[in-house]
Amino acid sequence: MSVEQRESLITAAFEGKPKKNTYSPYSKFAVGAALLAADGTIFKGANIENASYGGTICAERTAIVKAVSDGTKSFIALAVVTDVPSAISPCGMCRQVIREFCALDMPILLVPGDYPKPPGDESEGKPGVTAGGVKETSIGELLPDSFGPEQLELPRTGGRLTPRK
Repeated sequence: MSVEQRESLITAAFEGKPKKNTYSPYSKFAVGAALLAADGTIFKGANIENASYGGTICAERTAIVKAVSDGTKSFIALAVVTDVPSAISPCGMCRQVIREFCALDMPILLVPGDYPKPPGDESEGKPGVTAGGVKETSIGELLPDSFGPEQLELPRTGGRLTPRK
């Protein structure tokens, strides 16, 4: 990913987060995400909450659903931003959906809400933290030993499952 693509992705994640795009009346925790497709298209997402809570969809999943429903399934990076001054990681459900559609080593940028952090900020020097306070990680790091689509293609033993004694 080029420096220009990285900045465009971070900017798009912030554009997905404004109060007009997110619907977060319950948590009051606005999240924006931007997913960079292999063809250069950026898909933005915002969290959309629901009174039943279980019906809530996070910004990361919103961006992925928009992309996949438009026929795009090849991605090269994801940026996630909130309205707090630290890098926040995707929830477990989002991690599994990201795992479904993204390579294990695809960059995931966790962007602090007050990006860019000034030089000399306390986040500098922390593992994975890059310029501006962005934590760069991957789904392989966030969801180690994960279950993915390729496991469904593994050969079956043909035997039946037996309970442990």
